[in-house]
Amino acid sequence: MDRLTSMAVFVKAVDLGSFAAAADVLELSGPMVGKHVRFLEERLGVRLLTRTTRRQSLTDFGRAYYERCRVVLAEAEAADALAADQWAEPRGKLRVTMPVHFGRHCVAPVLLQLARQYLALELDLSFSDRAADLAEDGYDLAIRTGGLESKASVIARRVARQRMVVCASPSYLRKHGRPRQIEDLAQSHAIIYRRLGRIRPWLFPQDGQPALEVLPANRLRFDDLDAIADAAAAGMGLAWLPYWLVHERIQTGALVQLLPKQPEFLYDVYALWLQTPNLARKVRVAVDALVEALPGFMKQAA
Repeated sequence: MDRLTSMAVFVKAVDLGSFAAAADVLELSGPMVGKHVRFLEERLGVRLLTRTTRRQSLTDFGRAYYERCRVVLAEAEAADALAADQWAEPRGKLRVTMPVHFGRHCVAPVLLQLARQYLALELDLSFSDRAADLAEDGYDLAIRTGGLESKASVIARRVARQRMVVCASPSYLRKHGRPRQIEDLAQSHAIIYRRLGRIRPWLFPQDGQPALEVLPANRLRFDDLDAIADAAAAGMGLAWLPYWLVHERIQTGALVQLLPKQPEFLYDVYALWLQTPNLARKVRVAVDALVEALPGFMKQAA
C-alpha cells in the first residue's frame, strides 16, 4: 500500500473520531480504513490506536506519530502546490518600483507585454529614483541600477547592463572643439546628472583597476536624464548618458558620440525581491521576462 495515502487515512480517522466517519468522507469502506491503519502499524511495529466497540483512542506513540503525519502531509500538499504554481497563469497584483527613466523606457514595456499576455495579472508600478524598502513599502520587485548593498533577506539578479556614452551636439563641437581623450574633458563644459541631491561623476573603465571618476566643469545640473539629453542636443554641453536613451538622437545626427576608442562603462541593472521559500509565480515570470527582453533591447540600441 502507499504509505502517504495510509498516513492521510490514519489522520482523517483520528480527526473524525472513527473509521466509519473517515470511510464516509474518503469514500472508502470501513474495512479498507482499518487496513490502511494496520499497514502503518505493521510497518512501524507499534500500535497507533486502541479500539473498543464504543471508542478509539491514540496510544502515546500514536499521538506523536499523528502529529508528525500532519506535518508530512502538509509538506506534501505544499510541494504539489509549488509544482502546480510552476505552470499556473500569473495572477494578482504585482507591485514594482523602478528608476524613473530606465523604468519608463525599458522596464515598463516588458511588464505591459506581460499584462497583455496574462489577463489575471495586475500591475502597480512606481517610478522613483529613491531606493524603496521592499518589506516596509510592500513591493514584490525592485529594479535598481549601479552598485548594491548586500542584504541577507534580499535576492538580486542582474537583468541587463546599460552602456554609458559621452555625447554632444554638432553645434557645441564646432564652437568648443571635439575632446579626443578623457583628459580633454577637463576643458569641456558638461551637463551633470544630480540624483537625490548627489552629483554623479562620470566613470571610465581601467584595466584591472577601479573605474576612473571624472567630473568635468559644469554649471548645469539636472535630476532628469531626458532633460540632460535635450540640453546636450541644444548645444549646452557634453553629456554622459545611457546609449539606449540617446541612440535615436545619435542616429539622426542631433548628438555625436565621443571618445570612440575609450571602453564604455557598463551600469549593471538588477531585479531584487525578498528571499522566500516559494517565489510567487507572478514575480518569477516578471524577472524571467526582464532577463530575456532587456539585454536584447540594449543590444538593439547599440
